[in-house]
Amino acid sequence: METQEHLFQQIRESLPTHLSLVDEISELLRMSYDSAYRRIRGEKAITIDELHTLCKHFNISVDSLFNIKSGNVIFKDINIEHEGFGIKDWLKTIYNDLKKIHSSKEKELIYAAKDPPLFHYFQFPEIAAFKIFLWEKTLLQLSQYEEKKFLLKDYDEEIQKIGEKILATYIKIPTIEIWNEDTFNITFRQIEYYWISGLFENKDDIFKLCDKLYLWIQHIRKQAEYGFKYLYGTNPEGVENSFQFYENEIVLNDNTIFVRMDNIVATYMTYNVLSLLITTDPFFCNRIEHYLRGLLKKSTLISSVNAKERNRFFNKLLEKIEQFRETIN
Repeated sequence: METQEHLFQQIRESLPTHLSLVDEISELLRMSYDSAYRRIRGEKAITIDELHTLCKHFNISVDSLFNIKSGNVIFKDINIEHEGFGIKDWLKTIYNDLKKIHSSKEKELIYAAKDPPLFHYFQFPEIAAFKIFLWEKTLLQLSQYEEKKFLLKDYDEEIQKIGEKILATYIKIPTIEIWNEDTFNITFRQIEYYWISGLFENKDDIFKLCDKLYLWIQHIRKQAEYGFKYLYGTNPEGVENSFQFYENEIVLNDNTIFVRMDNIVATYMTYNVLSLLITTDPFFCNRIEHYLRGLLKKSTLISSVNAKERNRFFNKLLEKIEQFRETIN
């Protein structure tokens, strides 16, 4: 019964706040509310078939539930290249997961960033517009983009609205981000590639994008200086030390994200750039946390403190933007 109690606790914490646990269990197991309540309260043991149904539906590892170290890890696969699952669906999935994290009493997110965390892109619609276009044309190779060039004014407003919700939720979650110089370089090289390849419909858009990149880097630096995240163009307000920004000069990061939500841990790993593998397996997540905590010890904290190193890091990024602008001119 202790294991059964733990199972329903995991399910309860994984549900969005607007959903009822008993409603979900009753519907999934096709039983009355009373029968569902008896299982949730531990008055009646669940069957093997019911255990299988619950674990499969809520992506819960049976091994972890029974504390079995089998070496197998169950991942939920969010495959953006799957037919019928596009950028908007992907963003909505990320938004729903962020809401779950934010609704937890105790929460923390550690992000080892190979390229800038996508949440930051939505501070400036122009930057988000470029990244979305690049993903859909160059990465996903959507047929409708085959002859299309990038034009700022063509940005999808629905995507921006989803992005704004993502950003508004992300800035409320205590976060540790680990960057290195190459983290920004990826985005910069993508813009450079599009310019050289003639994939900008309007040359003026390149300069507008450079202007926004400059403001974007300055805003990230300001957030690091204050030690909390906030929306660009608003008064700086937030919880002190809720945004810890580290520079790592040794290890190339891989976009691994570790999340702690009350008693639940989760790991998000990317593959094929955008697609996600997600697990709540405690053994695996603990290893990831141990690795990331060790990486922090080999990194330099440049948020709130260490102004000299912070300015050195961000000034390098700003200089690259200026150099690129001169090259275009």
